Amino acid sequence: MADRSSALAKLIKDRKARVGIIGLGYVGLPIALRFCDVGYRVTGFDVDPEKIRLLRKGRSYIKHIPSGVISRLMKGRSFDATTEMSELSGMDAVIICVPTPLSDKREPDLSYVESTGAEIAKRLRPGQLVSLESTTYPGTTSELLLPMLEAGGLRAGRDFFLVFSPEREDPGRVDFTIKTTPKIVGGITPKCSRLGGALYSKIVDRVVPVSSTEVAEMTKLLENIYRSVNIALVNELKMLCHRMGINIWEVIEASRTKPFGFQAFYPGPGLGGHCIPIDPFYLTWKAREYDFSTRFIELAGEINSNMPYYVATRVMEALNERGKSLRGSKLLVLGIAYKKDVDDLRESPSLELIRILKEKGAAVDYNDPYLPLAVSHRRHFKMRSTPLTKARTGRYDCVLIATDHSCYDYKWIVKNSRLVVDTRNATAGIKGRNIVKA
Repeated sequence: MADRSSALAKLIKDRKARVGIIGLGYVGLPIALRFCDVGYRVTGFDVDPEKIRLLRKGRSYIKHIPSGVISRLMKGRSFDATTEMSELSGMDAVIICVPTPLSDKREPDLSYVESTGAEIAKRLRPGQLVSLESTTYPGTTSELLLPMLEAGGLRAGRDFFLVFSPEREDPGRVDFTIKTTPKIVGGITPKCSRLGGALYSKIVDRVVPVSSTEVAEMTKLLENIYRSVNIALVNELKMLCHRMGINIWEVIEASRTKPFGFQAFYPGPGLGGHCIPIDPFYLTWKAREYDFSTRFIELAGEINSNMPYYVATRVMEALNERGKSLRGSKLLVLGIAYKKDVDDLRESPSLELIRILKEKGAAVDYNDPYLPLAVSHRRHFKMRSTPLTKARTGRYDCVLIATDHSCYDYKWIVKNSRLVVDTRNATAGIKGRNIVKA
């Protein structure tokens, strides 16, 4: 038994462990490439055959990952990609990076984790390490994944090794990388933790071991709840400051000059991305088991989810002041990605803004250089980006800045637009009577 952990530790140390990454999205693909960079042979698994086809041709489908990197690793045979889960049996370490969305009733949807766990369980062999990175509620690893993997008779900590190590990917960020972002690792047993830490120590500068998988799971939720609550705070203050005639962005910039006790968060048209709009509600759901109400989390969620309605109201007010009604107006939404300079549409507030504005009778187009085609199957949404030209821009009754991409020339936009409603303070320092903050 001791030999199983020792043998795996040696494979990891010598970089001879075969690493499998399940889920090749914004989290899984960068991790796969990072393991390749430090000398491991990696196989990526995904149920989407189109992703596999592109990868095998050496092409990237994520903006900040160059195709040349994938092509080089594929040609060097350090990276491969497949839909065949049967190849999991040949992996020494299996890392799960599958989605954990909310259902329509805002309850955790762990179907991807369950189906992935079932595929691993079919092929689990002694000496393998399994790591779950998908964000979830405390207890998922020990209560859901562990029983599935032990059903065949193998035992965690003795025959195989199971850890939870939350992803901390932030698409578009350049000041921190996988290497420089500390990695939390919590195992089912101390031996599991040590092996998980040994594996991740090869790709990050610092591993932070914690006492259990539950602590690791809660750590990830705290990080995102912290952001959700603070963003809700500044969103609420933005609405108050509007009534009081105060510029909230100026207030935040003044406050952040304090060298201690304050961290700047910024308001916007709502929350987007794969984490902050979703993850806090995993804890809210789990807390019900303990007859506990997470009031801060739920209030923050209520404020943030109402922001698109507030923005739509500001658009309507701005049009009214110019003698126009929202119904029948032509609007252009600038930016449909959930944050600046990324091609990620997940939970973007722009989708909700477009829905609300259309329901109120406006004709809405969007422009986003990162997303020429915007498709959200969950929201039954499909639109194409319209070109941003002087002639087209001048025909819209209102241009709504929803995502402040760096590539936009905001002076040009203000100059060539009848009305600009700015939700991101992208027009700061630009003079124009046609600018309205929202």
